[in-house]
Amino acid sequence: MEIINVLVETVVCSGAEGKGARFKRMLEARQEFKRRQDGCVAAWIGQSIDGQSLFIVQSVFTDKKSWKRISEKITESLDSKDGGLEAVFGGPPLVGMFEVPLDSLQLPNEA
Repeated sequence: MEIINVLVETVVCSGAEGKGARFKRMLEARQEFKRRQDGCVAAWIGQSIDGQSLFIVQSVFTDKKSWKRISEKITESLDSKDGGLEAVFGGPPLVGMFEVPLDSLQLPNEA
């Protein structure tokens, strides 16, 4: 049996003081945009349970080409309209890309 790997992008980030609500809306818009693109398997955000403006942002892509294409589309479509996330970051984000076997992910429609 062939194991198919996917790419999981993980970002841990926080919103700037007084910009948390806007930051969250911008993150949500980007994740929704990703979910509508071919090559994105899933995308979601989670907020810190203490109510702080700290988020984990995760996306699953079929391959590196899809990740790159979708990221470029976000820059062209969303960043050009709203100025991008840099202005609302509370500090530098922690970003990681991971290769994961697809069959190790339990996706919502398979639960």
